[in-house]
Amino acid sequence: MSRNPISRVHAKGDAFSIGFTLGRATASGFREGVLPTEQYRALDARWRGSEYLQALESAARAAYPRYVREIEGIAEGAGQHFETVFLWNCRGDLRLPEHVSPVTKAIAAAGCTTLLIPAEGDAPAVIAHNEDGAAEFLGACSWVEVEPDESPAWSSFMYPGMLPGHTFGLNEAGVVQTVNHISAQDFQPGVPRQIICRAILDAGSLDEAVAILKRQDRASGFHHNLGEAKTRRLASVEAPASGCAVREAASPRAHANHLLFGEFDGLEQTITLSSRNRQEAADRMIAEGALAGGAEAVLFDKTTPIHCDKDHRNDDAQTLATSVFTLFPDRVEWRVHATPDDRDALSGTMRVV
Repeated sequence: MSRNPISRVHAKGDAFSIGFTLGRATASGFREGVLPTEQYRALDARWRGSEYLQALESAARAAYPRYVREIEGIAEGAGQHFETVFLWNCRGDLRLPEHVSPVTKAIAAAGCTTLLIPAEGDAPAVIAHNEDGAAEFLGACSWVEVEPDESPAWSSFMYPGMLPGHTFGLNEAGVVQTVNHISAQDFQPGVPRQIICRAILDAGSLDEAVAILKRQDRASGFHHNLGEAKTRRLASVEAPASGCAVREAASPRAHANHLLFGEFDGLEQTITLSSRNRQEAADRMIAEGALAGGAEAVLFDKTTPIHCDKDHRNDDAQTLATSVFTLFPDRVEWRVHATPDDRDALSGTMRVV
């Protein structure tokens, strides 16, 4: 049996019903994997009931009330108060207190590695992604397949209690998104980044997704990798709260967990040694032709490591899953590897409508 089972959850209906199904499916993971952590307890002690958290909620409700309704459903399904779940969904928009341990700070800064491989001739475009997070979530995450009443069907990898979208996913408009954490220090009251990621799961095109990332009322940001099946376009988008820079991929490229584009040279950010090493290793492997062996040849690298395994290395992050999306004009074929030794744990095809 896999040491990293990824459950498959189906949900449909209105926003609250969808959230309720997802919350119920991940309730034990939230109770056991989130609430006891130093990160949650520190954020809860610092921010619960604060004007700042209330400002984030107000901005989210004003911009995207339906996604807040999904969080309300997640809370109800998980048997938790709304503020508990909403606060956790804002963890990337809230500064951690200085007194937390170095391990907690490292986990909070942990991120992912993504490859964008543009189409060449008749070959499809590919987006591939390592989802890295706290080891406590190994085996506690889900692949959710959702049929909303009000928008296109979509699927996404989901952490317990978290609004889907900030990991990797796709929708039946043929939009693919994978997300990498960045540690830019330009926080501001606004729409939480989890809400922004969820909005992109409803985008009808790559251009619509980019327009969402250009909103100037975002509370913090991520690096987003976007693809559009119909046109096979791929884009790398750095979107901290204070700006948005877009690079369409004309050749294979990688992105780890720090800002690379010149537009943000003056922006304060935290660059971890892990992120720097993974970025340099992926860039080198691409230049050396490693992608001839497929995206996994890079993402499963354990020498840097690009693929993080807490059991075998002194690293605070753990690769929870690896996804590969292959974009054709009429469909997206997707695969999720639980581990390098447990490939294609989940797979499927999303037809583009």
